[in-house]
Amino acid sequence: QVRLSESGGGLVQAGGSLRLSCGAAERIETINDAIWYRRAAGKRQREYVAAISNDDTSNYADAVKGRFTISRDNAKITVYLQMNSLKPEDTAVYYCNVRGVGYRPRRDFSSWGQGIQVAVSS
Repeated sequence: QVRLSESGGGLVQAGGSLRLSCGAAERIETINDAIWYRRAAGKRQREYVAAISNDDTSNYADAVKGRFTISRDNAKITVYLQMNSLKPEDTAVYYCNVRGVGYRPRRDFSSWGQGIQVAVSS
């Protein structure tokens, strides 16, 4: 599997913004599609946040619609989650799940990021 690296988390005040990034820690051919999830403290299951498909169609959970934007870079090797108007209830560990094509050997992969903390203070 391809190891993913997430960055961009941290502590922000309510109403602020953060941008999360998720990329491969090695060279890859492309990211086909990706999903961001999050898990708040004390919750057992991850919550769906947003997804982007191979044709750049995006989809969002109702809780983040209008505030978060998922995107890919032009090279299609990094996925972003722009988070605006953050609320304390957005506090969670955020995970990316990516499907793509690896490089040498060329193969399909599906990998999870290690998770990155986002904390929003009121």
